[in-house]
Amino acid sequence: MFVTDTDTPASIKYDELATLKHLAKKGAVRADAKLSCSLLAEELEISAQTASRRLRSLEKSEYIRRHREKNTMRVTITPRGIELLEAEFQQYLEIFDSIRTVELEGEVCSGAGEGEYYIQLDGYMEQFEEKLGYQPFPGTFNVRIDESDVPSRAVLETFDAVQIEEWESDGRTYGAASCYPATVTAAGDTIAEAHILDPDRTHHGDEYIELIATERLREALAVEDGDGVTITVGRLPGAEE
Repeated sequence: MFVTDTDTPASIKYDELATLKHLAKKGAVRADAKLSCSLLAEELEISAQTASRRLRSLEKSEYIRRHREKNTMRVTITPRGIELLEAEFQQYLEIFDSIRTVELEGEVCSGAGEGEYYIQLDGYMEQFEEKLGYQPFPGTFNVRIDESDVPSRAVLETFDAVQIEEWESDGRTYGAASCYPATVTAAGDTIAEAHILDPDRTHHGDEYIELIATERLREALAVEDGDGVTITVGRLPGAEE
C-alpha cells in the first residue's frame, strides 16, 4: 500500500515513511544522524537487509542523503524529506482537530450525596478556588451518559485537565481528581462555566459523570431526574499548540 496525497511530494510506502520518521526522531532533520544498518534494524525490529533496502529506497527518492564511513554512516533528511514529514504532520493535525471537543449526551440522575460532603472540605475548596478560580456550589450535578457515548468519555484522557491534588487531614488521605472545563446544555439553556469532576477513586461506573459549577446546575438549567442534557468538553486554551 502507498500513502498518496496531493500535499506530499510523491508516493511513499508506509514502512519507508515509518523509517523516515524514525530518522527524524534521531535528529536527522537538524543534523547528520550517525547509525548503522544493524542498529537501525534493531531499533525498528526488522532485519538488517530490510533496513538497508529501506535506506536505499529513501536515498533513491531523494528523501535522505547518506555519507558512508567505515562501519557506520551519517544520514541527513533532505528538504524534500522534510516537506514530506510536514505534510504528514498536517494530516495528523486535521485528525486531532476533529476531537478537540467531545459531546456527551445523557440524562440527569441523583447521586448518593457524597459530593456535597467532599466538595465542602477545605482541602478541596482551597484548590478549587486557586486552580479553577471559583468555589463550587456544595454538591455535584450527576449525569448518566448514553451507552453509545461511554467510549467517547475515554477521549477525555487525551485532554489537558486541571489537577486537584490529594491531601491529608487527621491521618486520612483524600484522593486526587481531574477537572475538565465543560459546557452543559439542557432545553436550550447553557451553563458555560462548569467542570467535570473526575476523581481518581470513585464508586461510579464510566457511564456516570459528576459536574461542578458556581451555581446549582439543577436550578440554573431547571432540570430534574430523567431530563436530557448535553455536556461539551474542550481542550484548555492553548493545549493544542
